[in-house]
Amino acid sequence: MTTTADYPLHPDAEVQDANIARIYDYYLGGLYNFAIDREKAERIKSMLPSVDLLARANRDWLRRSVRYLMGEGIRQFIDLASGLPTAGNTHEVAHAIDPRARVVYVDNEPTAVRHGNDILAGEPFAAMAGVDGKDARQVWAHPAVQELIDRDQPIGVVMGGLLVFVQDHEDPAGVVAAYRDALVSGSFIAISHLSVDTADAQTCEQVDRMIAAYRAGVNANLYTRDKATFTSWFDGMQLVEPGVTLMADWRPTPGQDVDAQTPSRQLGYGATGRIV
Repeated sequence: MTTTADYPLHPDAEVQDANIARIYDYYLGGLYNFAIDREKAERIKSMLPSVDLLARANRDWLRRSVRYLMGEGIRQFIDLASGLPTAGNTHEVAHAIDPRARVVYVDNEPTAVRHGNDILAGEPFAAMAGVDGKDARQVWAHPAVQELIDRDQPIGVVMGGLLVFVQDHEDPAGVVAAYRDALVSGSFIAISHLSVDTADAQTCEQVDRMIAAYRAGVNANLYTRDKATFTSWFDGMQLVEPGVTLMADWRPTPGQDVDAQTPSRQLGYGATGRIV
């Protein structure tokens, strides 16, 4: 199995501007980032000091979710708004259990797709699809999805980085429903999302400043949602135990939890729904 460390940065990569996918990679401790990304990342971190821990909590949730789905027999995954497939992402987790598990990463950010294609060049069972994950029809029609994913068999759809960028008028519930309605029984949808429901006032202010810094620094708009809204996205599915929880509380791995005293622990929900 190959890992992120096996891949050098693309020598021709565009580095004039910071990139949200590479910033996220930096927060995760990955190697696919440049000085300008790290500079912007540190500025964002000055707004929310635990933002790197928040990113790692989301990635830890993704890993646990993929391992759970593998345990339920899922052997094909679509990871929506994936960013760069680095730092212990879906295919690495799945292939540690079954090297023939199939994974398609979906992202419409050109730099993420370009770097992702480099990273996955030697992976016959993983691919990047350069398409907008908000549009399920485009995703299903993409050649990489059609080649690797059998829609007549159960699929695990991971939305760990998609809905936080979807505006209300773009109907995030409808985005989820479009995937739900296209999946066969026995499939799963795993979702995580930024929230400030249980955060203290100081942390809420820091999140607001972080969101503003993302908007100014890399032209990315992030949104927070409450638990009721998040839970409603699972309508028509059977919630997997323990239901909707903080990300760190969703089937935690003993000894690998985010510090309970870290504010970022309160900043996101995670859940998985089964298609029945």
